[in-house]
Amino acid sequence: MSQSASVWLVLLVALVAANLPFLNERLLGVLPVSARAKSLALRLAELVVLYFLAGGVGLLFERRAGQVAPQGWEFYAVTAALFVVLAFPGFTWRYLLKHRK
Repeated sequence: MSQSASVWLVLLVALVAANLPFLNERLLGVLPVSARAKSLALRLAELVVLYFLAGGVGLLFERRAGQVAPQGWEFYAVTAALFVVLAFPGFTWRYLLKHRK
């Protein structure tokens, strides 16, 4: 896989992972939750876990392409902010739009 294709794939994985907590009622999209609806705190905790999983996919691609570059706190601050921005469509759909019941 080319380097540009792996970058686009990581961005796609991050987009799906960022919206997953807001688009379904299952934990990490797989495990059923005993409560009727997930709370916002559980969704945010799930968002943190999925951030690290998406970062792991990026690290895997970087490791396959060559040497892994060392990263400082700035890298993680920027990628976390980007992940939160990518989660905005799912958050908007879940909490800001009216749904008919």
